[in-house]
Amino acid sequence: MTRIKSTTELIYPDLSYKITGILFEVFKDLGAGYQEKYYQRAISISLKENGLKFKEQVSIPLEYKSHKIGRLILDFLIEDKIVLEIKKGNYFSPSNIKQINAYLKATDLKLGLLANFTSSGVKFKRILNIY
Repeated sequence: MTRIKSTTELIYPDLSYKITGILFEVFKDLGAGYQEKYYQRAISISLKENGLKFKEQVSIPLEYKSHKIGRLILDFLIEDKIVLEIKKGNYFSPSNIKQINAYLKATDLKLGLLANFTSSGVKFKRILNIY
């Protein structure tokens, strides 16, 4: 396994840095203890203020052999490049990581960010499309 040695090798480093800055700003201003929907609304406001192009609650069809079998709902699709999924909790659950992987596979995007609003701050994880 090859390790990434510099930020120039990261996928969308400037954009992901800007997004994580917004996440920290939202937590700094709101603090802990709110429902996900309130963090989502605050993130939306900050994304707009920072001039980022984004869509919220994006419905993505899930298909099998050209048949629609369901749909996935992304919290945010930012600049048509990064999926941002927000959660409330102190740890990254395997099911949340699998959820982001499914979103990346269905959209054929390269990068997802999973952000957890915890009792003590924001934790985030970069998830790469492995498919």
